[in-house]
Amino acid sequence: MVEDNPVDVLVTREALKQGRITNNLSVAEDGEEALDFLFRTGQFSAAPRPDLILLDLNLPKKDGREILTELKNNPDLRSIPVVILTTSQAEEDVLRSYDCGANCFIVKPVDLEQFTSTIRSIEDFWFSIVKLPAS
Repeated sequence: MVEDNPVDVLVTREALKQGRITNNLSVAEDGEEALDFLFRTGQFSAAPRPDLILLDLNLPKKDGREILTELKNNPDLRSIPVVILTTSQAEEDVLRSYDCGANCFIVKPVDLEQFTSTIRSIEDFWFSIVKLPAS
């Protein structure tokens, strides 16, 4: 998960704990940290390859759009599905995200219960229904 809002991270962790599937959630708080994690540089040299990336667009240092572009331009990482999970409702962000290779675009619900439900739906879909590439 690439997210700079600690409340969203906490709610996501709790929603995943309540789910039927055991998930290891790694969190990067800004764009540079996310790229270091994905490319396994610096302190993240032993980082696991994610099965799925939850990506906020509005991040410090490098925004989600830049991360998505770098990720999808890398032959070793482009197969990792990316779920844009953001507060942005701008049509430009939706179009650009899909143009850059996002697998889906979800606007974060403001309501805590709806946010939790959304995270659980993401988990159910991506880890119960979809066949993901082997890591």
